[in-house]
Amino acid sequence: MTVALEGRPGRARPTLVNHNLTTASGIGLGVSMIWFSLLVLIPLTAVLVTASSGGWAEFWRSITNEQTRAAIRLTVMAAASVTLVNIVAGTAIAWVLVRDRFPGKGLLELVIDIPFALPTIVAGLVLVSLYGNDSPLGLHLANTSGSVYLAFLFVTLPFVVRMVQPVLEELDMEVEEAAASLGAGRATIFRRVVLPSLAPAIAAGAALSFARAMGEYGSLVLLSGNLPFESEVTSVRILSAIENDNQAAAASIAAVLLVISLLVIVALDILQRRVARRG
Repeated sequence: MTVALEGRPGRARPTLVNHNLTTASGIGLGVSMIWFSLLVLIPLTAVLVTASSGGWAEFWRSITNEQTRAAIRLTVMAAASVTLVNIVAGTAIAWVLVRDRFPGKGLLELVIDIPFALPTIVAGLVLVSLYGNDSPLGLHLANTSGSVYLAFLFVTLPFVVRMVQPVLEELDMEVEEAAASLGAGRATIFRRVVLPSLAPAIAAGAALSFARAMGEYGSLVLLSGNLPFESEVTSVRILSAIENDNQAAAASIAAVLLVISLLVIVALDILQRRVARRG
């Protein structure tokens, strides 16, 4: 914003902006930083310090242990696969909920939020009842690696749906109709008009989905059996290390999960920015 100089209409000067915080803003910022530090920064720093307490050799030995490597590999592969499924399925479900009208829509809206409402141990009990050794569906996934994928799918289902749905509701359909009137096909409209607007929401939902899966424990306890090299995930390895009074090993594994999650979040952010620009 500019303001013309008096008597010289042809010249303008920028409006002065006050960058000083008010007393209320300063207090609010201070409280926010203290709260964020207590809940996030200090605990994360403590984990990293504990992980490095035994030296690099001990850290490397903890995370390259054969059983730990198998658990990390299974956890990352399952979390990544489930996140990809959620990106597609979650976006499709959000699209149906926003753009279509059908009987039972309200019930579907309610069912999608069940993984948010259920305690994870209860979710594990539900999954065991349906997919355990006495499965009424004939699907016996207990004590297999498939149980990990199933549990991750259950607890991460709502993230992409609930992130994409409000964005879809705010999209102006007149833009899509204008593109259609100019001869653009449905695929082109989705790729060039809709997808760039949804990309940030999809990326945010995918990041939440991946992070939740990486740290999931409760829904796996009853179904997976925690079998080494078969269905054991990193959260179980961390708990085992703590029970064996090996805090450094537990912190080392947690630090690896932290780094992997941060890398995935950064990669998703870069990807969604590129998609938005190309649109």
